[in-house]
Amino acid sequence: MSFQRIAIIGLGLLGGSIGLAVREFLPGASTTGYDQNPETRRRASERGLVNEVYDSAAEAVTQADLVIFCVPPGAMGDAARDIADAVPRSAVISDVGSCKVAVAKALTSELPNNPVIPAHPVAGTENSGPDAGFATLFRQRWCIITPPQDADPTLVARLKDFWEALGAHVELMEAAHHDRVLAVTSHLPHLIAYTIVGTASDLEEVTQSEVIKYSAGGFRDFTRIAASDPTMWRDVFLANKDAVLEMLQRFTEDLTALQRAIRVEDGDTLHDHFTRTRAVRRSIIEQGQDDARPDFGRGDH
Repeated sequence: MSFQRIAIIGLGLLGGSIGLAVREFLPGASTTGYDQNPETRRRASERGLVNEVYDSAAEAVTQADLVIFCVPPGAMGDAARDIADAVPRSAVISDVGSCKVAVAKALTSELPNNPVIPAHPVAGTENSGPDAGFATLFRQRWCIITPPQDADPTLVARLKDFWEALGAHVELMEAAHHDRVLAVTSHLPHLIAYTIVGTASDLEEVTQSEVIKYSAGGFRDFTRIAASDPTMWRDVFLANKDAVLEMLQRFTEDLTALQRAIRVEDGDTLHDHFTRTRAVRRSIIEQGQDDARPDFGRGDH
């Protein structure tokens, strides 16, 4: 049996979506929630993101058998400390962060008497806040669970069942390996997007050009990524520093090779590289991880 009493700490895009998904796909379960922002708590109550919104994290977890932290990585330790005296020792502690080594360390340090099983649903949009969530966010998306070596297999299986009930495909992975994989598939692309959009903004100011006005589709795609929550992404880069720097070095070397190909007019190298990367895009679509439509199907939400 999956979990029956789920406490969600942080009621933004992911926390709100979990609450709505539980209501739709696990109707027998009950949800409680807390967010440190009073306005977010008010809006979460209005939208019915959880069954009951509390004014403290401690109140929200007193009856929970699963606690999911949906806060930025840098806030995990403080959020866990807030519930330490109130959470049942039998409650499984999990999260949705995209950095697993640092988050696992923070949660385990503050809640040493609880089973901590981190998780990362690889799903989201550029929007944030209590109005951004929707029940089908996790459908046909991956959720990576990174249990510690001494984790109870029964509890891991229950967490796997929980995420599968919300529509996700579940993969088990070692935490450090997860952080290296996500550094290249998620963290580095966000860093590049923030950089390119920042460069365009600088050009707009310095040259009084019309970079923004005449943005082509490629730049618009980067601006969508770069609109993501700045607090969360600041924490992601600091929490996963080593893996991000490693992948950034690899990227820099590849970028230098392309610079040389352009400089010496090596068209074959450019064509071969673009052909190989085009195939990656086709594979992502074939595996159901994105939509081939011009708006990527994102106009639906």
